[in-house]
Amino acid sequence: MRLIFFTFLVLISPALCLADTTNWSRFRGPNGTGISDSKNIPLKFSNTENILWKLPLADVGNSSPVIWGNHLFLHSSLPDGTKRFLQCIDSNTGKLLWKKSFNASVAKTHIKNSLASCTPATDGERVYNIIWDGKKIALYAHDFKGAEVWKKDLGAFISQHGPGHSPIVHGNKVIFNNDQDGAAQLLAFDSKTGKTLWDIPRKAFRACYSTPLFNTLENGKLELLVATTAGITSYDADKGIENWTYTWSFSKMPLRTVASPVVAAGVILACSGDGAGDRHLIAVKLGGTGDVTPTNLLWENRKSFPYVPSMISKQEYIFSVTDKGMAMCNLAVSGKELWSERLDSPVTASPLMIDNNIFAIGENGDVYIFQAEGSFKMINKNSLGEPVFSTPAVANDKLYIRGKDHLFCIGKPVK
Repeated sequence: MRLIFFTFLVLISPALCLADTTNWSRFRGPNGTGISDSKNIPLKFSNTENILWKLPLADVGNSSPVIWGNHLFLHSSLPDGTKRFLQCIDSNTGKLLWKKSFNASVAKTHIKNSLASCTPATDGERVYNIIWDGKKIALYAHDFKGAEVWKKDLGAFISQHGPGHSPIVHGNKVIFNNDQDGAAQLLAFDSKTGKTLWDIPRKAFRACYSTPLFNTLENGKLELLVATTAGITSYDADKGIENWTYTWSFSKMPLRTVASPVVAAGVILACSGDGAGDRHLIAVKLGGTGDVTPTNLLWENRKSFPYVPSMISKQEYIFSVTDKGMAMCNLAVSGKELWSERLDSPVTASPLMIDNNIFAIGENGDVYIFQAEGSFKMINKNSLGEPVFSTPAVANDKLYIRGKDHLFCIGKPVK
């Protein structure tokens, strides 16, 4: 009976918050899974059809929107790089509620990155956002009226491609994986005051952008799972104490971890890669104590999986879309490929699963919808008519997609 309960817990734990369809409080939504159980997102839309509102964007950025109730938060930059912004938009109407400005300067980024790629996080009381001024990064907390509550200077940020890190919230903690070239630390701050609660050193290689997630253990406690080039580490989510760690081993130079990890069927899967086309996925069995490197690797793949787009898990399946637009379904425990299908566009945004369908958005703005099953079936292909590099959000039975020129709110019109 205990084994049955544990198996059930492992299967449901990645989707800890899926009952909340009103809010999308962090990068990739509830617990970073990229999953929504909303039943009312239309499967057919365009840049005019089933668009509830469309907000022109004069500013630029690749960060994702986050939503709490009727508050949508968006991070952006002036095209010339001299200002960064945090804006609050009415999620029902697209009306701008307030906009905060931060002095900044232009700086070098990867061609597919931006000066404003860090996605905010919110707990319903405050919104937390990383601002890069071109040299340094700082974590800000604002209330829902736009007043600054606290600010934490985090020092210089050094990376080949610029930042793209996103904070998360757990209870009274704001957690931030500050991983950059030559320096890395896992930080936790009091959400009300900004007081530092953890400052845990981690091994640094090349700047990594993956966002941590939580997993429920058999005893009901939460572990925080962090994946970077250094490997995968489990921490006690309340105390920051290390439970176990797996050290990543590369055949050549260490690769960069951009995509966020996923958990499926008792396995954590993490991807890494680089611009030259090298790829490396590891599938590591959850659990254990201390160094689990010799024992917990189930399988690895050095060829087929994504670099930037994060994966989706469902029961024993993992669904992925590679940077070049190859959609795949594999078994989490073994890596066995069940199907693969070529899409018509490269992909940077992470896909979502909405009501058992995968929504994958190409860089050209085409949205591919296919079923999240062990056999491939294309449901629909829609076009927004402009490039998309930002991962979408789902809340209040609406799909929010940040394009190059517009923020789209997609939904079924109220009759």
